Parts: sequence; C-alpha cells; structure tokens
Amino acid sequence: MHITSEQHLDDGVVAREFILGEIPGTLWTSGSAPAPLILTAHNNGLPRSEPRLVARARHSAAHGYAVASIDAAGCGERPRSASDERARAELRRAMRAGEPVDEIFESFIAPLVDKAVPEWRTTLDALLSLPGIGGPVGYSGWAALGIRLAAIEPRIAAAGFFAGGYVPHAQREEARQISVPLLLLLQWDDEGNPRQRALDLFDAFGSKEKTLHANMGGHVGTPWFEVEDGDRFFGRHLK
Repeated sequence: MHITSEQHLDDGVVAREFILGEIPGTLWTSGSAPAPLILTAHNNGLPRSEPRLVARARHSAAHGYAVASIDAAGCGERPRSASDERARAELRRAMRAGEPVDEIFESFIAPLVDKAVPEWRTTLDALLSLPGIGGPVGYSGWAALGIRLAAIEPRIAAAGFFAGGYVPHAQREEARQISVPLLLLLQWDDEGNPRQRALDLFDAFGSKEKTLHANMGGHVGTPWFEVEDGDRFFGRHLK
C-alpha cells in the first residue's frame, strides 16, 4: 500500500489517499490510539469522493474509528468495460419503462460482487497491517457486497447495510449464513429498491441480533441521524 497524499481536515480527521496495486482508496482517521476499522463500500458507479459518502466517513472517523473506502472496478476512478456500460444503460432504460429488471440486474450485479470481494479482502489485509488500526472490523454500505463479505470474512464483527431491495440470488442465500450483529437501513419510498424484497431479506438474515431502521423518503433521503445511530451500533460491537 502506497500513501499518495495526506490532508489534515478542520474536524481533526486525517484523510490519506492510497493506492494498492490497481485499487485506489481513502483512509480517514483521528487520534493516535489503535482504532477499530469500518469498511465503507458503495455501488452504482459512485466515486468514494462522493460528498455524502465522505461526510459519513468523516463523522465516523471523528468519533474514534478508522474508516476506509476504495473504488472497486467500475466505480469512481476505475474504468468500466463496454459490457458494463451497456448493462447499466439497459438497467436504467428498463427501470424507467417499468419493465422487469431481475434478469438484467442479476447478470450485471453478481459479477460486480465477485470482482469486488477479493479487492476488499486484499485491502483489509493491508489496512490491518498499518499502525494505529486494529480489529475488530465493521462493514457499512452496499448490501450485496457486504453480505458476501460478512458470510466469508471472519474478521468482520458487525455490519450495516443500505437498501437491500435488489440483491442477487446468491447473496440472498448467503444472508442465511450471516451471524454477526447487523443493522439494515430502509428508505420506505426508495424508487430503486422494492420495499417488500428488502423486508424479506431482513427476515432471511441468520443473525440473532438484527435491527431494521425504516424512514420515509427516496434512495438518497436517509436522515443524518442514521449516521449517528450507525456509529452507536458499531460502538456496541467494535469498541
């Protein structure tokens, strides 16, 4: 892992940009004591520099966590293949037209999860070797990826998932294997994530401790207090 830049922010958080092979990422930290690590993952081609994602990461870092995000293949700085671009365009067209999207979604998202998981595990190895970062590890963000990681990665001790309406079939089955404490955030009027599917996914999780927070509004309308509640959730399980 090579640190390419370091920025000291006005809230006491230090943002370090890094590169790990072909994987670009950001690590946010504050203080000098060993801090539990939260991995924050995104989808839909968003860059890790998306302001609302950065705001969440900085808030958690300011409250004593080390927070890391990477641009997985097809996101942010990472190039997309022509087939990925076609799949994204077809998915958007079908959703606008109100057509069934399950087959398109499955063929598009499932390979993204398969590609992203090894990169996140490689990143986790590198992060845990840095001074000032320790376990246990939390995960926050994209549900499909998080389900796979929580099912196969023993270092993840707690997970927070967003949405969950459209999750590939393989991850819906893997959800039954998850036993770590989890928090699922659901936007009641999310135009891109069918509500009942998200509720069914929550029911399928095998965790004995699982919490569902549902709020009114669309996909990007998650209230800020959920960020604060998320930090309290991780505080119960990572500190």
